[in-house]
Amino acid sequence: MNAIVSRRALLTAAAAFAAASPARASAMDDLLAYVQAQRTTGFLVIRDGRTVVEKNWPLPAEAGEFRTSYSYETTPEGALLEDVASQQKSFVAVLCAIGEDKGLLDVAKPVSDYLGVGWSKASAEQEQAIRVIHLLTMSSGLDTAFGYAGPAGSTFLYNTPVYAALKRVLAAAAKTPLETLTAEWLTKPAGMAHTAWRQRPGAFAGVGNPTGLVTSPRDTARMGQLVLDGGRGVDGRRVVSEAGVRAMFARSAANPAYGRLWWLNGGAWAIRAQAARRDGPLIPAAPADTVAALGAMDRKLYVVPSRRLVVVRMGQAAPDRDFDQQLWLRLAPALG
Repeated sequence: MNAIVSRRALLTAAAAFAAASPARASAMDDLLAYVQAQRTTGFLVIRDGRTVVEKNWPLPAEAGEFRTSYSYETTPEGALLEDVASQQKSFVAVLCAIGEDKGLLDVAKPVSDYLGVGWSKASAEQEQAIRVIHLLTMSSGLDTAFGYAGPAGSTFLYNTPVYAALKRVLAAAAKTPLETLTAEWLTKPAGMAHTAWRQRPGAFAGVGNPTGLVTSPRDTARMGQLVLDGGRGVDGRRVVSEAGVRAMFARSAANPAYGRLWWLNGGAWAIRAQAARRDGPLIPAAPADTVAALGAMDRKLYVVPSRRLVVVRMGQAAPDRDFDQQLWLRLAPALG
């Protein structure tokens, strides 16, 4: 009897899968059409460590400014290497976690312990209260000109120039140039063959963060898989501790949608970059446990532990201002 039931259950499941496959195929077509129409150059979805879809599109001829400021060579598979803007922050968060693992960095210490007194425009007493953790959680209490705006830890302000001081903190803590420690600690052990820091061109370098992280969709996905696998690289090698990974995703008191330079879904309210507080999760259509590395021009790295899912999107700014939500509304039925 059990064998008959099991066989019937298997046949029913097979029939349901066969019926659902055309619907999923149609949903995937809709997803890819939407993504391409949003001026995407690279789109990659990995589930359970396997590639579900990988698409690369060339830049259009009219993308002159983007080509000059953000794009570089192409990889052998035809993906464009791009400066991923503020997505670099999440890579730096991983480097900080590795620095903690090595005993070189203490995020509870004042920033001035690493950079010396006078790295900001705050008074000596105000500056002493700014810890490395405050730079990681965008709650330094400084404005974008490094002037004092309020007590450290009290307010979330998405502050790229002050964040960039973290790169100097890392180099000082390790007594090693950022480029060298990034390769030795992260990109080589994690198998990121096309990821490196580069000097930004002209006016783009004058935004308070003169070096950009240039990478590929596959390398960005490897970062996502590293997070998904609790800090292990593609060969199973330990790159960062599980405790370090968990610490990156602890919600900050000043903004529950932000951890240590990673965006977190599922909070009761959120403050996005350069935006006011809004009730509800960061991306309502995405799973609540989604974490994300987000950059200007709609650079996206989504990691969803509950679904063993990594999603990467690269390219120019999407015309759809509701891109995060609309992408997830299409992604869910395409994956089934």
